Amino acid sequence: MPKKNASRPVVARTLPALRRALDSLRGGGKTLALVPTMGALHAGHLALVRHARRHADKVVVSIFVNPTQFGPTEDFGRYPRTWNADLAALAAEQVDAVWAPTPETMYPDGFATRIAPAGPALAGLEDRFRPHFFGGVATVVAKLFLQCRPDIAVFGQKDYQQLKVVTRMAKDLDLPLRIVGAPTVRERDGLALSSRNVYLSPAERAAAPVLFAALGACAAEIRHGKRIAAALAGARAKIRRAGFAIDYVEARHAETLAPIRTQKDGPTRLLVAAKIGTTRLIDNIAV
Repeated sequence: MPKKNASRPVVARTLPALRRALDSLRGGGKTLALVPTMGALHAGHLALVRHARRHADKVVVSIFVNPTQFGPTEDFGRYPRTWNADLAALAAEQVDAVWAPTPETMYPDGFATRIAPAGPALAGLEDRFRPHFFGGVATVVAKLFLQCRPDIAVFGQKDYQQLKVVTRMAKDLDLPLRIVGAPTVRERDGLALSSRNVYLSPAERAAAPVLFAALGACAAEIRHGKRIAAALAGARAKIRRAGFAIDYVEARHAETLAPIRTQKDGPTRLLVAAKIGTTRLIDNIAV
């Protein structure tokens, strides 16, 4: 069984060790929050940890770079892995346990069951450009929920479609936990924190805040009565002028992610995905 001392959380790498750690943490009826991550932790992840602490007695963070949510042309091999720094950061946040399984633990020989989410997973946003993605996310997150048995799980709103997919999956499968969405953490210039920001060149980093600025201006225009289609067209033009290649800039229903034409169609969320250089960034805001 992993041991805990003052300088680090419990680290479990096998399912038996995880179960022993969780049984200990849950003693006395304590509640448990899970923060799923792929490591390479930054201030945004640590904000999720603090958010989780406000909702539960004990906090577990999972670190697992999930191969099934990367496509053949994506960056699984070069996705940053910073274990020692991650563990130090989690120790500073007084995280109670870290679940760090191997790929062989998560997907042993003969593994043959995968979740195929629909609804918000087929909204024509990330799924249009990464058709493999949400099946991989749903499967690994369901496994994490079953392995860790949390009372709540905390996800960042930056990955907004993912948040809606996971929320829908947990509801549809009657999983006994609550999904909590935590606000996006940003740099002072508005850029949403992301592990992939390290890939940006200085010039690309200088241009990157345009995504948030364009969304903010678009949201303000919509709130003041401008037609959604016209406001989106203006946002796309600003983003392209900054050097981005756009995948999408969309206005969607904030809960279902269905397309909307006017604010009368329901609460509105603006979402963007665009590439600058070789780095693909996403962001979103409420209207």
